[in-house]
Amino acid sequence: MNVSWRRLAGLGLGAAAAGVAGWGFHRVFPGTELVAAVVPAAAGPAVVAAFTGRRPLWLALLLDVLVWVAGTVLLYGGLAPTLPVDVANSWQALLTTLPPAQPEPQLLVLVHTLVWAAATAGAETLSRTGTRIAAVVPALVVFGAALVLGVDGPGSNIAVAGVLFTVVAALALLRDGRSPAWSLAGVPAAAVLAALAVLAGPLLPVAAQPYNPRDDADLPPPGRVDGVSPLDRVSAWLQIPDRELFTVEADRPLNWRLAVLDRYDGVRWTSSARFRPTGGTVPEGEWQGAADVVHQKVTLDGLPGTWLPAAERPERVTGVRGLGVDPGSGVLLAATEPAEGFTYEVTSRVPKPSKEDLLAATPVRDPALTDFPDGPQERLFRRLAEQATEGADAPIEQAYRLQSHLRTNASYDVTAPPGHSLKGLEFFLRTTHRGTSEQFASTFALMARTLGLPSRVVVGFRPGEESGGVYRVRSGHVIAWAEIKFAGLGWRPFYPTPGRSGAKDDHEVVSSAIEESEQLEGEFARGGSERPKASPPRTTAETQGTASPWTMAAAAAAALLVAYGAAVAVLPWWRRRRRRRAGAPGQRVLGAWRQACDDLGLRGEQTLTAADVVARHPGDISAHLQPLAEISNFVRYAPDAVDDEAATAAWARSDALRRAVRARTPVPARLRDRLLLR
Repeated sequence: MNVSWRRLAGLGLGAAAAGVAGWGFHRVFPGTELVAAVVPAAAGPAVVAAFTGRRPLWLALLLDVLVWVAGTVLLYGGLAPTLPVDVANSWQALLTTLPPAQPEPQLLVLVHTLVWAAATAGAETLSRTGTRIAAVVPALVVFGAALVLGVDGPGSNIAVAGVLFTVVAALALLRDGRSPAWSLAGVPAAAVLAALAVLAGPLLPVAAQPYNPRDDADLPPPGRVDGVSPLDRVSAWLQIPDRELFTVEADRPLNWRLAVLDRYDGVRWTSSARFRPTGGTVPEGEWQGAADVVHQKVTLDGLPGTWLPAAERPERVTGVRGLGVDPGSGVLLAATEPAEGFTYEVTSRVPKPSKEDLLAATPVRDPALTDFPDGPQERLFRRLAEQATEGADAPIEQAYRLQSHLRTNASYDVTAPPGHSLKGLEFFLRTTHRGTSEQFASTFALMARTLGLPSRVVVGFRPGEESGGVYRVRSGHVIAWAEIKFAGLGWRPFYPTPGRSGAKDDHEVVSSAIEESEQLEGEFARGGSERPKASPPRTTAETQGTASPWTMAAAAAAALLVAYGAAVAVLPWWRRRRRRRAGAPGQRVLGAWRQACDDLGLRGEQTLTAADVVARHPGDISAHLQPLAEISNFVRYAPDAVDDEAATAAWARSDALRRAVRARTPVPARLRDRLLLR
């Protein structure tokens, strides 16, 4: 009965270790869907091992495979013909997905398979061998995979690491042959060590820079996401200005950006975005300073295409299944064109750099963002840009001058010919001097590139008509603007398109931006010596805020290994000392016998008699074992007649036997036994 209890408890702890390791993927799949992938995979192999422990291994493995298949049926809701392909490709799909990932069966099957493999290996090892903790090594590997794949996901795995250590420690105590009470008493001690490691982990300096395998993953190439670019729709939308597109519930008016276009071939602007699947998290932008947090609830109502409008810069999106995000621009994309009435929510972090930050801004160096197509138009764009910015030395002052030049030397006209090819923009600059934001934004971006300013074009919408905190956006609210990238600031918007009335604009977001640029131009006019200095950039420690969960987990694991090593070194010594110093002489004699059995590797074999033990070990071992067995037998039958001299003699025999065993046992085997791995 005792053996059966230990066997079943060991299988339960092995299954728990695999399940806890699988729960480490909660940073990749934070929803309850992860439970359906982990629990059957962890529990099934333990049940199989409980019934097939004395059966052939091939039968157990066959049943384990059936358990895995049954688990995939639960995940997919039926048999999936694509199952082999999904298992083969799921790891690569997760590396190109920004956590949290969508809990799709095609991705969860990887967790299910890893946990099942760890649980199967652990259950069969526990059922068919006498090892102590070797059975949980596969679970530790799974936990390591969870740490790597979830390194930049939400939450932390520190607590999971602590629970996993406690389960491993409990299994080691159980398999050591201790009494149930002794084993249960050791679990709190293991939990205390795990808690100490959790507290110490964040203090390690290595916690600041975790390795992220997604940084080295091969991303899909950039491609056209719509048959028609949003910039090509600008003129068409302006011709039918009252078409309902979407509504936004927000606490303040903002531009709702739709698409970012940063590549120009002389005919049209396109996007180099590499969209990555995500469950809703958008990576942070370059700006880490002050910002306004704006919550939006967007309802689509006739907006074509798969681009999703949002205020810059999104950091969290909910309600979009199959969401894709470009980490560089923060632009959002749906997997398929949303239906009318589709609603989602966005939390954006709108940068608020200080005047000092703007005045000291320097452009980044990126040849791709300053590339100008070959052609005779480059000379025209460069000459006009240099004329517009004459006398301006600072890059951001040049951008402000260029913006002001276009706003005051051309007019806004919704009836202007559409298009933004080089020939069309040349006609705009030389002849018509009138156009929509399509021409103004494209011209600004290209003129900025001739000055060495990295630029791109953004297509979006004005805030729309507000009523009770709801902004109703129509096609006539479409607007294109340009952005320039500055080191530390990221992308800053510029609005070269004049208002319908001329130099002023009837749009409050644009108007406030123009007013800010005019004030900063005044700062430059007063002279550089009077301009305030930019605030120093924040250090990595300041911007990081807290230590990385990945490194915290690594620190916790290191602390646990140290604690385990200390326990391995101290526990055998403490056990021998307790036995040697027992109160009664008879107890010390029996302690010497138990110590001898432990040294011989017979711990837990309580059914063996002293004669059986002696018979197993002839030669130089039995020379010390036989007298010790006689003394121990005497104690069992006449404990009151044993004196201190007999106890001293028993321990002398036990110590001599210990030295003989150590001399006959190779060092690797002794080390393996000491680490509780045999």
